[in-house]
Amino acid sequence: MTSDSEFDSIRPYLNKEVDQAIQKLSRSSEFLSVFQQLTKMDKNVIVNALSQIHDRDSFQNDFFGPAMEAIIKNTSDGVTVQGLENLRPDTSYLFISNHRDIILDSAILNLLLRKNGLKYTQAAIGSNLLVNEWVTDLVKLNSCFVIERDIPVREMITSFALRSAYIRKTLGEKQNSIWIAQREGRTKNGDDKTQPSLLKMLKMSGSKDFVENLRQLRIVPVSISYEWEPCDDLKTNELYTRTLSEYTKTPEEDMHSMQTGLGSPKGRIHFTIDTPIDTELSQIAALPSNGERLEALARLIDTKIHRNFKLWPNNYIAYDLAHSGNKFSHLYNDQEKEHFIQVMTQKIDRIEGNRSLLNNIFLEIYANPVKNCTNTETPAK
Repeated sequence: MTSDSEFDSIRPYLNKEVDQAIQKLSRSSEFLSVFQQLTKMDKNVIVNALSQIHDRDSFQNDFFGPAMEAIIKNTSDGVTVQGLENLRPDTSYLFISNHRDIILDSAILNLLLRKNGLKYTQAAIGSNLLVNEWVTDLVKLNSCFVIERDIPVREMITSFALRSAYIRKTLGEKQNSIWIAQREGRTKNGDDKTQPSLLKMLKMSGSKDFVENLRQLRIVPVSISYEWEPCDDLKTNELYTRTLSEYTKTPEEDMHSMQTGLGSPKGRIHFTIDTPIDTELSQIAALPSNGERLEALARLIDTKIHRNFKLWPNNYIAYDLAHSGNKFSHLYNDQEKEHFIQVMTQKIDRIEGNRSLLNNIFLEIYANPVKNCTNTETPAK
């Protein structure tokens, strides 16, 4: 694993650092309480399981992975996946996906990859989410690397260059893949869009040749779809607050979002893994400027994510309710519609504000994926 000292500020823990981190987790009453609540495991069982861990691989295989499986079993109706056949077990990939849940997006992907003999991913996590010591220990034990947030503009280039070099070197070592969200932070309104600035950061390292540079990264778009959007009520409240005034999220809110996303009911969950982006790069490279090329690559990733997004009855119901129509009524039944309205009403009732605007925001979270899928164009070949 990449252990160059230049990456010490962002990399996951090395195996020699695992024992100390495990001891700290075992002594953290807050961690033990949160994990007990989420996994329904006794605290003594958690501590005993941790005592058997002495390297990062065993932490993922024997502790974090089983814990995530327990959470998924307790809070969802199961996970399905398409596209694993597009991946090779001897190859590392850069997975770029839409981002709906802080922890589960990459955690579930890693479960799917590991169960099918594919390389585990090191997942990018924003520095703003390292809200306390035990969260930092947990994510670094689980192979997360840190993306700095809210840094001065003058420091951005240096920060981006370091992370670009780390990602490329990790992929080159072929021990791990990389997972990174298509944009900074979760998509709050259901409208998944790739930020060209992310692609610019990735391109900062490597060859000056556009095609060769991006081909080396082996970019794989991944679509993640939850039947019930994690933290849909919290996202609704945040978006509503932003319409009224400036909104600054606190560490306590980030912690609440992480716990709520893990613990709330999610219904069915579906992942679609596309083929690595390769042949399309030559066509994109023919564009006259790097800016246009990165915009085109962002649109290509969006197209793949939108096209592969699993639309549930909830999505179609929300679209029809938002547009006061029945365009997609053949894709859901009266019971499903009634249940969606009931759940939405219960959640909106807990939020203070203009009821009509809150309803519209909530519906858009579920309706926007339908719009994006409907508007999807055939990607460049």
